[in-house]
Amino acid sequence: MAKRDYYEVLGVSKGASAGEIKKAYRKKAIEFHPDKNPDNKDAEAKFKEAAEAYEVLSDADKKARYDQFGHQAFEGGGGFGGGGMNMDDIFSQFGDIFGGAFGGGFSGFGGGGGQRRVKGSNLRIRVKLTLEEIANGVEKKIKVKRKIQAPGTTYKTCTTCNGSGQVTRITNTILGRMQTAAPCNTCGGSGQIIDRKPSDADAQGLKVSEETVSIKIPAGVVDGMQLKVSGKGNEAPGNGISGDLLVAIEELDHPNLQREGDNLHYDLYVSFPEAILGTSKEIDTVTGKVRIKVEAGVQSGKILRLRGKGIPSINGYGKGDLLVHVNVWTPKTLSKQQRQFFEDMLGDDHFSPKPESSDKSFFEKVKDMFS
Repeated sequence: MAKRDYYEVLGVSKGASAGEIKKAYRKKAIEFHPDKNPDNKDAEAKFKEAAEAYEVLSDADKKARYDQFGHQAFEGGGGFGGGGMNMDDIFSQFGDIFGGAFGGGFSGFGGGGGQRRVKGSNLRIRVKLTLEEIANGVEKKIKVKRKIQAPGTTYKTCTTCNGSGQVTRITNTILGRMQTAAPCNTCGGSGQIIDRKPSDADAQGLKVSEETVSIKIPAGVVDGMQLKVSGKGNEAPGNGISGDLLVAIEELDHPNLQREGDNLHYDLYVSFPEAILGTSKEIDTVTGKVRIKVEAGVQSGKILRLRGKGIPSINGYGKGDLLVHVNVWTPKTLSKQQRQFFEDMLGDDHFSPKPESSDKSFFEKVKDMFS
């Protein structure tokens, strides 16, 4: 089923401020929270939907990509995008949204707080793609060094917060005694501390391990786009949840094709005789070589359009075109006979320029193609 527009989910306009987005999400989270709607699958789905929308719209970079490419900006398969969120991800947002008033599980809604699930740090990698890989989509297997929980590491209840993940502080103010709750500094809010760990583990009981991660990259991605593989970042200590692997796309230059959005451009050079007599030429496309016909009498600057031979739209709106720019190559040196021939043709009516009234300039032709 198609996803709803994130702005529609939160009930805000596309020009909404960060504060308005946050306020709208807080309202939705309270309305559909599982504690207020026990055993209500529809409310739980809307709760997750609102959290997914907020995860994207509250992040300036993600919001910009979403505004430009829609849901396709985060849908690369293998757990890309907000759809990979689970309840632990969602409740981890609550410290920012509700000022620490909620804990890390379903029972946290009542205001009493509780231990929260610590999330591991994200990892970032850059993946280089050829134009052919971008046009067709590709699955990449990348070796990633990530922190995992070292075998043999055990944890015990934090003695500072007694496993609650929070500590309570009472402060005397001019308004009276104020009680506040904050994440425990000793355990970071997880409610657990290390009991035993192997010698090769760090202070958090983690060790670096190399893992091969399979990344499915959809067709039509653009240079600079960032995709997310959920759960493939660094693991968190104890019962925490893993961070994410952020994949930045880098587009490699093609020797013969230039990309402009979803369209591709190709410079085709033909000789004087070929331009006069007509010819056929084999050219590169992102799906292999094709042969095209060049009509007799073709003019330099002519643009041949091969529909559907460009890049697929990341939003699923079909494919771009391949625009072949014809350039008639003028020789710089001639033999004596060749020079004599062209000197004889100087006054010949067939060689006199006769632009037709219907002929347009190069820039007019390009403008027409994109209008």
